[in-house]
Amino acid sequence: MCGIVGIITDGEISIKNDLLKSLKRLEYRGYDSVGYADVQGNVEKDIGEISQFLETIKDSNTSCAISHTRWATHGGVTKINSHPHWDCKKNIFTVHNGIIENYQELQKELIAKGHVFITETDSEIISHFLEEELKSKDMIEAIKSFIKRIEGTYAILVIEKDKNRIYAIKKDSPLVLGLAKDKFYLASDIYAFSDTTNKAIFFEDKEFAVIDPNKYTFYDSDGKEIKKGIYEFTWAISQEESVQSYPHYMIKEIHEQPISSQRLISSLDGEQHDKITKIANLVKNSKRVVFTAAGSSYYASLLGIYFLNRAGINAHTLIASEFQNFMLVDKDTLFIAISQSGETMDVVAATKWARERGAKIVSLVNVPHSTLQRMSDTSLEIHAGPEICVAATKTFTNQVIALLYLSSLLGFSVNMKTIPGKIDYVIKENEESIKRMADELYEKKDIYIIGRGLSYPPSREMALKLKEISYIHAEGMMGGELKHGTIALIEPGTPVIALIPGKDFDMYSNAKEVEARGARVITIANMMDSDFKMNITINDGKFAILSVVIGQLLTYYIARKKGLPIDKPRNLAKSVTVK
Repeated sequence: MCGIVGIITDGEISIKNDLLKSLKRLEYRGYDSVGYADVQGNVEKDIGEISQFLETIKDSNTSCAISHTRWATHGGVTKINSHPHWDCKKNIFTVHNGIIENYQELQKELIAKGHVFITETDSEIISHFLEEELKSKDMIEAIKSFIKRIEGTYAILVIEKDKNRIYAIKKDSPLVLGLAKDKFYLASDIYAFSDTTNKAIFFEDKEFAVIDPNKYTFYDSDGKEIKKGIYEFTWAISQEESVQSYPHYMIKEIHEQPISSQRLISSLDGEQHDKITKIANLVKNSKRVVFTAAGSSYYASLLGIYFLNRAGINAHTLIASEFQNFMLVDKDTLFIAISQSGETMDVVAATKWARERGAKIVSLVNVPHSTLQRMSDTSLEIHAGPEICVAATKTFTNQVIALLYLSSLLGFSVNMKTIPGKIDYVIKENEESIKRMADELYEKKDIYIIGRGLSYPPSREMALKLKEISYIHAEGMMGGELKHGTIALIEPGTPVIALIPGKDFDMYSNAKEVEARGARVITIANMMDSDFKMNITINDGKFAILSVVIGQLLTYYIARKKGLPIDKPRNLAKSVTVK
């Protein structure tokens, strides 16, 4: 979570037009509060979004500054808990993404030495720790001590008052150096500066760097100077980053799915065909195939194992935060990690664990050069394009398409070429009826979505969207489990969405069971009577994609009817970089 940006130059940058403009591109990582500090010692911070912050502060110029957009972990959403933080003398300013696990122990030590803490955060410890170390050491030695003593995760930027230099430190949380023509950027990911430069250097764990206006130097945790390679990436600014004429990014990104799905299919037929063929061979020749993911990506992985199992491949998936507790991995395992950002902490941690045990690592990512991609033996890019709304829409769809394509190479029968047109049809033919359905459902407190087999993972993803964006308690579940508790919650008028692919008479019976108990049953089907139109007659995987698109639209219009902050729902962030 949290986004950090630092900029240094031998000239001048604008706080508003350079620093905070770059920071705003990372606002999907958290938007509880925002702040910056410059090398002159000026600090401004406040709760709320960056756009509000920009309206309250005056612009100024500087040669060096750091900034932060927060997703709160330790300490409430208050101005004083916002970053940057500083030391007792207000000479050292820091921003931090991650969690310092042993901050309480260190805080007691520093208080005993006279340090005064003013926030509830774990992050404040960083400035005070460095202040104490600098009493007897230079900054390089102080950082070495920091790395040895600190337990937890961190991407940290440090500046000192009146010294035109940025120190950057990394462990587990993502951090990258952007190399522009007349300045250096330090940021949580390349998206912060991809409109300015396509050259970057990625930090690895326990590395730190000293960034001066005209040079940079990287060090390992022992303070030994190291050489780093420069990556050139293609994550450039595009039309997709602008909301254009749409009221929200979410509806724009839903409508982009015919285009983004076609882009991926063309890539899998073209420049990525050798790569996905290689992955298919790895799947076929591996003793064990396991997936891991989190959130929407996990529900995509559930569909992945459904497709693969139908193709005769024994595959399993487990949510990343519990992967190490329940899954067996060894050198005969093919480990497939799925993550939109490629930075999800639980997914990265599970991948590290699997790699240590000799597993072959494959990943599906949307953001190129992400941590997960760099950890992988083979990585497939899903080419959804920038997704600004916190809720996954087109990235989920493209993840499923990639898994469907992979399964097709292994024997699962599907016509990939028709998918973009089917998505377009579903959106155009159902949007008005979905708006009317949203008018009926927006005041409901509970919604249940039931499915079986192919339709079970979509039920989970639809429920997630309703929770994230519409703030409705929603539960996606197997239709066969209705009678094991949940049916007791059905009251007259309770909405139940039944996903019925093909002639699934068991699902049809489940729908009738809740209808008999007064539920308001809404059907999404392709070969039976349905509340929505699909235009598919066979079950070749498309039902899963199209039913979720209907769920995305329904979620959007419910949230819009309720007047909710659709693109930035409360308490959420797009990239989950803490456990």
